[in-house]
Formats: sequence, C-alpha cells, structure tokens
Amino acid sequence: MFWHTTRFHIDLTTPQIMGIVNVTPDSFSDGGQHANSVAALRHAEQLLHDGAHILDIGGESTRPGSPAVPLAQELERVLPVVREAVRLGVPVSVDTYKPEVMQAVLDLGADIINDIWALRQPGAAPVVAQHPGCGVCLMHMHRDPQTMQAAPMVGDAVGEVVTFLAQSAQNLQTLGVEPQRIVLDYGIGFGKTVEQNFALLARQGALLALGYPVLAGWSRKSSIGAVTGLDIGQRLVPSVAAALLAVERGARIVRVHDVRETTQALQVWQASQIGC
Repeated sequence: MFWHTTRFHIDLTTPQIMGIVNVTPDSFSDGGQHANSVAALRHAEQLLHDGAHILDIGGESTRPGSPAVPLAQELERVLPVVREAVRLGVPVSVDTYKPEVMQAVLDLGADIINDIWALRQPGAAPVVAQHPGCGVCLMHMHRDPQTMQAAPMVGDAVGEVVTFLAQSAQNLQTLGVEPQRIVLDYGIGFGKTVEQNFALLARQGALLALGYPVLAGWSRKSSIGAVTGLDIGQRLVPSVAAALLAVERGARIVRVHDVRETTQALQVWQASQIGC
C-alpha cells in the first residue's frame, strides 16, 4: 500500500511517523516552543534525526476553544517554514483548512494537505483536486474548534465517523482525486468524549474496512490525561502506548510529538512481526 503525494509515493508497508511542527504560540501541547521559522526548522531537523518519516507543519492551533487565525498571519507563519522544509528530502504535510494556504504551500512544493475540516471549507476541495498528485488527509471533526468540546457528540460515534469519512472520500473522488491519494483520520479529541475516543481505537477496524490508510493522532491528547491523571507534559509514555495500539490495530501513520520514543517503540513492534 502506498500513499501517493506530490513528490513521494510513501510506502505504508511499514508504519510511518508524522512529526508535528507547530509554528504557533498557543498549541495545546507545545505552543510557543517553535513559534518562528528558525526554531521550527531546527525542530523539524531534530524530528528527522529522531526518526520521523513525514513532517506536518501547522500555523493555527485547533485546540478546543482556540480562536481562528487570520489568513495573513497563518501564511506569515507557515510559508517560510514550508519553503525550507521541502528541501529536507522528506514528505511535507501542511495542517490547514484554508484554501488560500493550501494553494500557497502546494505552489511551494508541499506534498500533503492535512485538513481537520475534511475539505468542507468553501474552495478547499477544488484546490486539492486541481493540484494533481498531492496527498490529502481527511479528518472527522464534530462542530468546530471553538465549540467541539463544549457540546461533543452523543451516542455511538464510530458509525457516524465511518459514514462521514466514507462520504468525504467519495466526494473527493468525484472531483477526480484518485483513492491512492487519500488517508483518513478519525479525529481524536475533536468533539468526542473520552469514551468515544477510546471506542474509535477499539473499533478502528471499522474505518480500515473502507479501504483507505488510517492516520491516528493520539499524541498527548486530553483523553490520555483523563484515563491516566497526567498533565500534558507527562503524557509521553501513554502517548507512545496509544500510537503502538493504533498501529497494532492497523493504522499506517501516527502523528506524534515524541518521535524518538515512538520510533523506538515501533522498532520493537516491527521486530515482533518477523515470522507472523
């Protein structure tokens, strides 16, 4: 199985680690640590040294309750980092829902659009469809970042998430986007209760049955804190455990902050697969 992107056909035979590069002052976990292009690029290089296969660059925090960032400000944060990151020899993903940002980063050579809105913002889907070859990650989100945790989903989330992502992928294919370019993310923490988040992990196979690769983004999420009692800065071990469980249950990409430790855990997992 391969993920077809702008410059790379990413081999998903082995799990891929997507390292998070937040160029923001207010992300829930590492806001302000890499808030300028020099610091962000230094962090990106460290993530690659630690074992990341893909870099995911974002200029707007989507933590619960976070305000939207003006277009000009997001472009100012993201473009200098993307311009240099595409020279590092690995796939570059950009975490954005704004079509203008999508167009700008694709023009610079970015490989993947990672959209929490699953291309539902006006004009977003055509940008991806008109850029032949770029990869896309479609994520499920209930409501929006400002209100999603104030009024999360009710009932069994798994069926609704699977239906939504199946339809989102189909809509994109009707615009001419090949299925090999599409990855699905069930959106841990985006408008779901703790129980719903863990149900999605337990029943991840229902999403895999759609036939697309799955990306799992458990790193340092509040649901991990809810079951462990740990603050954000203490969630390394359970975050790695969640990533490993997601891979064990079929996820092909894990989006993480702690690349080195996740790499080490997956090396042990891969060794255990010999002869299976």
